Amino acid sequence: MSDLVVELYWDSTYAIALALLENYPQADPENIGLEEMARMIEELPGFEDDPSQVTEQLLLDIQTVWYEEAFSL
Repeated sequence: MSDLVVELYWDSTYAIALALLENYPQADPENIGLEEMARMIEELPGFEDDPSQVTEQLLLDIQTVWYEEAFSL
């Protein structure tokens, strides 16, 4: 695991998905609601964006990538 903390913004879909995998390895993206996921993202190390700027579509995009990465070989 690296000590480098990447700055994360709402449109950093792939980087956020990877950070969720690393910081919440036991979480199942299928069973996380969007509000809970937004809170989880806001708590990630390096998250720098304005929480009020998130949209449902951004969260759905992040959740999709998170799911794909979590269940890929």
